[in-house]
Amino acid sequence: MFSGVFQKSWGMLCAVALLSGMGGKPLYGQQPGQPEAPPLTIRVSTRLILVDVVVTDKKGKPITGLKAEDFTLQEKGKNQKVAFFTPPGEAERQAPPQLGPGIYTNKPEYRSPGGPVTVLLLDAANTAFKDQAYARRQMLQFVKDQYKPGQRMAVFILTSKLGVLQDFTSDPQLLYNALLKYLPNEQQQNQTSTPPALRNSDSVRGNSGGALDLLNQQLQDFSNIEAGFMLDRRVEITLAAMRSLSRILGGIPGRKSVIWVTAAFPFSLIPEDRDITQAEQDNSLPYQAQQSLGTRVAGASAETQRTQHGDEIRETAAQLASAQIAIYPVDARGVVGIGDSDQETMREMARETGGKAYIDQNEIKQGVVLALDDYPASYTLGYYPEDKKWDGKYRPIKVKLDRDGLEVRHRRGYFAIDPSQLKDRKTEREVAEALTDKAPDTQVTFSAQVKPGDKGKLSVDFLVDPSTVSAQDASDGGKKLDVAFYAAIFSADGKMLGNQSMTVNQSFNADTYKQIQQRGILIHMDLDPKPGGSELRMGVQDRRTGSVGTLTAPLSQH
Repeated sequence: MFSGVFQKSWGMLCAVALLSGMGGKPLYGQQPGQPEAPPLTIRVSTRLILVDVVVTDKKGKPITGLKAEDFTLQEKGKNQKVAFFTPPGEAERQAPPQLGPGIYTNKPEYRSPGGPVTVLLLDAANTAFKDQAYARRQMLQFVKDQYKPGQRMAVFILTSKLGVLQDFTSDPQLLYNALLKYLPNEQQQNQTSTPPALRNSDSVRGNSGGALDLLNQQLQDFSNIEAGFMLDRRVEITLAAMRSLSRILGGIPGRKSVIWVTAAFPFSLIPEDRDITQAEQDNSLPYQAQQSLGTRVAGASAETQRTQHGDEIRETAAQLASAQIAIYPVDARGVVGIGDSDQETMREMARETGGKAYIDQNEIKQGVVLALDDYPASYTLGYYPEDKKWDGKYRPIKVKLDRDGLEVRHRRGYFAIDPSQLKDRKTEREVAEALTDKAPDTQVTFSAQVKPGDKGKLSVDFLVDPSTVSAQDASDGGKKLDVAFYAAIFSADGKMLGNQSMTVNQSFNADTYKQIQQRGILIHMDLDPKPGGSELRMGVQDRRTGSVGTLTAPLSQH
């Protein structure tokens, strides 16, 4: 996929990075002597598990003022020591300084400078045309009547892949205009139908009733195969969207709310080995009792897909948990009625991620309000699990409060997956997928300077925050980095015209690594400009864990 991957001596590169910064010029506007206080960055190697907890009273009002000692946190029924605690509102920050000409960054404060991180996702891949139109009207009405000044939101859309209608903004007019641009469409993967049964008059002369029945059965079998293929395609699209959301939001500190407006999820996140609690069973029984046989059979499809795509779903669920994403499913169909299997899957998606489902209601715009209201009630707890064996199994989490009359909500567990131990990882394919994301990925944080270079080249300088990539212990007591850098030129229609990549896979002694931590990782590339090039997409990947950061720069300005 990418050409020009090579190892490069780091002695000269580190010297340049340490002595001259970025050509002697700062990448962004911090003043000398005033180092930034970076937000907490969690890397897989630290094994710190973050759990976001929403605390309300019985009427749903947020409870503030709680301290770490008020919470009891358990994993697999055993108490865990709370090592990290953030109360509501702690993540709010001042707006960052403006970037200089030709400077781009995916640093969290530039993506979302504090306050609730909320994404409104309109799901056309799993929603019928008429329901998309209804949801669009409801969302327009929400922005017009209920959107509060100062709130920040992005509007994404899911068709054959995840797209961005409007990046994060606090301007309600921009959100309104973005929703106006959204035109409901009938996705091909949703267009399945049952073929009409043949009648005797349709058969050729002499065809027996048995032969006709066989032909009808063959037509039905073909329809089932087609429907299965379409469902499988929806699973792939939805999983890819969840991975993309994890990359885009993963580096932004704190809890993120994804308001997923849909008619269905094509799979469930429920792990195979998780025991259902009595409360969960009681919650689902009233609906199960009233389901028809056809509804129950249809409801089994999510379970079937979870089984068929088990490994992929587990890894995606782990990425959502690591990115602190809570999904708030909002049923785009409005009032459906008791016993709908798709709504139970929505409930499960909310429970497994710490969100809350808004279903069977006419005013689906209220589901957006529900998610926004959780922000002032959200605490973040962090702990280092006593169980040090990362075996990929599901680990249930429970949070209790040392106070009566309060309700807590949080994700129910996580898969103990170590990304660095995953087998058969295709790193270049992962980067290729990330470079198609329509918003910057933030798992690896970096800044880039893009400007005309010598001899007609395009000059690109990467400066990576080393706290956002993992390092392995080296045999000499130092640290080993394995980081890849990518730059690709794309045309206006999304075709890759050219690319270049570099890999840094080297060990450093303790003193050198300490300097790298203080100054960052600097890499320079010279690219050949391509006729018809519209934009430059840049990526940095921690090849050990698979974490990615991306940026896009318009070439018309360079």
